[in-house]
Amino acid sequence: MSAEEKLKPCPDSPNCVSTLAKDSPMQALLFIGDTKEAKKKLLGILKTMPRYQMLKDDGRYIHVTFTSKWFDFVDDVAFYFEDKSIHMRSASRTGRYDFGVNLKRLEHIQSLWLLPEKASK
Repeated sequence: MSAEEKLKPCPDSPNCVSTLAKDSPMQALLFIGDTKEAKKKLLGILKTMPRYQMLKDDGRYIHVTFTSKWFDFVDDVAFYFEDKSIHMRSASRTGRYDFGVNLKRLEHIQSLWLLPEKASK
């Protein structure tokens, strides 16, 4: 299965960001080495983020949610490991606008991903 088959395309609304979208402001995370170590690093990053909950981890696919501090809005965030990259998708479950929250979340994950190993542990 490919990332395109596993990660749903974003709807025609501004509350979703995907590295697979043609006009995406984000690119997939890149890694060197094996998938197991990259996955360990990504899970370590996610666990540091507030209001995170793991829903599914089946090897190459991870699905988590983040719940907003106010009003309990839920965003679905999915990751798919393919070759030496990790494709990401973050989308609000409800509403049309997210005030940039999903993009900021993926940018935050990317910034932590780019830190040297010692800093991210």
